[in-house]
Amino acid sequence: MTQNKQIQDVYIVEALRSPVGKRNGAFKHTRPDDLLAHCLQAVTHNSQDLQAAVEDIVVGCAMPEAEQGMNVARIATLLAGFPDNVPALTINRFCSSGSQAVAMAADKIRLGEADLMIGAGTESMSMVPMMGNKIAMNHRILQDDNIAIAYGMGLTGEKVAARWNVSREAQDAFAEQSHSRALSAIAQGHFEDEIAPYEVITTMPDEHGSCIKTRSNIIDTDEGPRPGSTAEVLSGLRTVFQANGTVTAGNSSQMSDGAGAVLLASEAALKKYNLTPMGRFVTSAVVGVPPAVMGIGPKEAIPACLKRAGIKQSQLDWIELNEAFAAQSLAVINELGLDADKVNPNGGAIALGHPLGATGAIRTATVMHGLKRTGGRYGMVTMCIGTGMGFAMIVEAL
Repeated sequence: MTQNKQIQDVYIVEALRSPVGKRNGAFKHTRPDDLLAHCLQAVTHNSQDLQAAVEDIVVGCAMPEAEQGMNVARIATLLAGFPDNVPALTINRFCSSGSQAVAMAADKIRLGEADLMIGAGTESMSMVPMMGNKIAMNHRILQDDNIAIAYGMGLTGEKVAARWNVSREAQDAFAEQSHSRALSAIAQGHFEDEIAPYEVITTMPDEHGSCIKTRSNIIDTDEGPRPGSTAEVLSGLRTVFQANGTVTAGNSSQMSDGAGAVLLASEAALKKYNLTPMGRFVTSAVVGVPPAVMGIGPKEAIPACLKRAGIKQSQLDWIELNEAFAAQSLAVINELGLDADKVNPNGGAIALGHPLGATGAIRTATVMHGLKRTGGRYGMVTMCIGTGMGFAMIVEAL
């Protein structure tokens, strides 16, 4: 007979991330397990006592193969110097993998099965391409009932734009706003507290080929935001997924590299290790939607998550809505009547990048530090998911 356990509160002690690099940019030669190991060290402040006390590490990765295969969570945990007895597992729910990892880690604490956990995410789109190195989908996806599963993400964006009447002009204006907000946030130092700078070391022969030179470069800023990304400039880009469509590279998320981690604790762990929480994990929800319009997923997940949390949409002070495409972001905002000023105040994935399975953990760091800086209470991380799902998670600042 199982013993009844009381659901307990889960506290967010720290949430940190790497800078986000453009695909084939600053992190093109940096392994995703090294980026993740860096974030695991940062989120525990390299405390051997804390690292030894962590009971499990859950890591999201959307394409867990090649350089980010072989249970990348466990590999990175060992690379980070955690004791051998600290286990780790890799999970995959595509774009929500990082936030799902945080939620799964939190659930272990909520159930009283752990006191100290880490939820994290990592992805290198420089090293592992979209859909992986070997595409081997089931041939049945081409049958009528399942054909939508085979749609490229861009086509689902076009379908959302058409069904929810999101114009090309609106998408380009939204993309301009994403870059403008991101550049402003960088200029004002709003990301500094959430970013753990990463040292990239490169070695190369000198100009005579007689010796090896080592160069160190500290990466401390997101690489994606582009000055001059105005609606006028963006309107000149060609559509890439559908003739006479509206979705372009400029109003879609960028392919990126990055990692993030969140340290979660029970009340008992706070007292035992003298930890000061920055927030509380409230709840999460996942809902399925038709694969052909996968981008609309947050429209269903957000109300489900709010209902589970017992709060109203108006109580949300900060919403990190992953900008897979401007089309789906606008469709969700318009359908739910979200306050546009509260959605991605520091810009979103169109400017900041979308390293797939890492994004949820990265944006958890953004919302926690954003709430702390602005004095907000409730924040949300939400996103659409390939093959037709939506994820939403609510946190509370303390």
